[in-house]
Amino acid sequence: QVQLVESGGGLVQAGGSLRLSCAASGRTFSSYAMGWFRQAPGKEREFVAAISVNGVITRYADSVKGQFTISRDNAKNTVYLQMNSLKIEDTAVYTCGAKTGLTSTRSDDYHYWGQGTQVTVSS
Repeated sequence: QVQLVESGGGLVQAGGSLRLSCAASGRTFSSYAMGWFRQAPGKEREFVAAISVNGVITRYADSVKGQFTISRDNAKNTVYLQMNSLKIEDTAVYTCGAKTGLTSTRSDDYHYWGQGTQVTVSS
């Protein structure tokens, strides 16, 4: 089993940057593909980014390509989401998920979830 704890969210002005972290418990973190999803008020959860177990393969939603970067440090059991040039529409609760096997853009494929961290982008 994997427990996930996100951090790094907060209030930032449009155009600013934030780096989210997702720390995982357990010694098998490197066995899991990881993903970031977000959910804005009144909207469904949507895929943001995913990374393979060894960090070689990354996938992004079209809406964040070139703006967000996902990375992982298996020695620290942590996955990151660097968010640059933030826009008001990036405001959401960001949650990380873990799954065995290959990366996926589908939230239903993920087995474990964190509690989420709020990101609010102001004008």
